[in-house]
Amino acid sequence: MSIAKKIAHKAEAVKGGAKKTVGRITGSRRLQAEGRGGQAKGNIKQAGAKIKDAFKH
Repeated sequence: MSIAKKIAHKAEAVKGGAKKTVGRITGSRRLQAEGRGGQAKGNIKQAGAKIKDAFKH
């Protein structure tokens, strides 16, 4: 997997975490939920990339 994709997956997870935190601070449940979803999506993509890399070598 390319470095650019790995960075993009990490950035997606970080963006979701930030959104979740902002939602918690502002009291917005919708924003918290969106953040959790984005964070989970990024983490799943990272895990998939690690599995691909493990079988590639």
